[in-house]
Amino acid sequence: MRLMRVRWLEPLAGGAGFILVAMAFFAFIGEPPVGTLLAMVEYAVGDAYSLSESLVKTTPILLCALAAIVPARLGLISVGAEGQLYFGALIGTALVLAVVPGGGWMMLPLVLLAGAAGGAAWGWLPGILRARLSVNETISTLLLNYIAVLLVSAAVYGPWKDPGNLGWPATIAFPDWAVAPQLFGTRVHAGLLIGVAAAVMLQLLFSYSRWGQALEVLKGNPRVGRMVGLDYQRQAILVMALGGAMAGLAGITETGAIQGRLQPGISVGYGLTGFLVAWLAGHNALLAVPISFMIGGLIAAGDTLQLFNKVPAASATVLQGLLFATALAVPGLIALWRARRG
Repeated sequence: MRLMRVRWLEPLAGGAGFILVAMAFFAFIGEPPVGTLLAMVEYAVGDAYSLSESLVKTTPILLCALAAIVPARLGLISVGAEGQLYFGALIGTALVLAVVPGGGWMMLPLVLLAGAAGGAAWGWLPGILRARLSVNETISTLLLNYIAVLLVSAAVYGPWKDPGNLGWPATIAFPDWAVAPQLFGTRVHAGLLIGVAAAVMLQLLFSYSRWGQALEVLKGNPRVGRMVGLDYQRQAILVMALGGAMAGLAGITETGAIQGRLQPGISVGYGLTGFLVAWLAGHNALLAVPISFMIGGLIAAGDTLQLFNKVPAASATVLQGLLFATALAVPGLIALWRARRG
């Protein structure tokens, strides 16, 4: 019983701490703390439309969180989900543009695979650099983010720009066959189902497969892993590519189902948000699902607060920062309290 109380103490204390900090923030900007907090909950899950918009935001966040979780199981710190998302969108769009107007419904799986392959390639590159040249994957993935974003801008401002857009930098609209199916007449699309299924499958693999055990051994001590025949370099390349594939799926589904075409700004920081979700989840793929939904609801509610309550647009970003800061501070404070008691 005591173990269960300890296990639940930190998340409950973290949630309570965030509520208090959020209320203080609302008071600081001149909004009623309790009323604004309740409005956020209503705007996130209060009706079918609000819930669907929260799930729309959840989808890319979850896939980008998985993009960070998979390398982390080997002890690698990848912050490249943003670039992998963009490059996946770029490669998936390239296939769409190559076959228009001759595509059909059978092409959609190929478009999704192309997006995943693009993200995997953008993860494979820092994986190779890490495995072969010992280049720090955190630095290489961070730098590759900027390159991928610029490649998308170069494409939509240049050869892929649709002349019919009256100067707006974007490709032609995606045909119906290239768009992930939308669910229940909302903007929620099949990418959410892919993300949840991937989270379940990955957690099963991490927990019960020989591959998951191999990652644990290599993460704990690569030298011991090599002694029992495990190949650290091969696994480093594999997990970086597999993580990139998750973010690539986020990119192509977001581009087709939500944006409707490839254009600049297809992500509003989903890659970084996904990295932080992965950290909050303790690199547990299943736990990343509800945390992604919580952050997605926070972002969706922030957009609606700006519209109806005239709350500044940056409030949602500030609240995300407060959430992550609280999640970092509370466990440290609890550990300090326990140390002083012990």
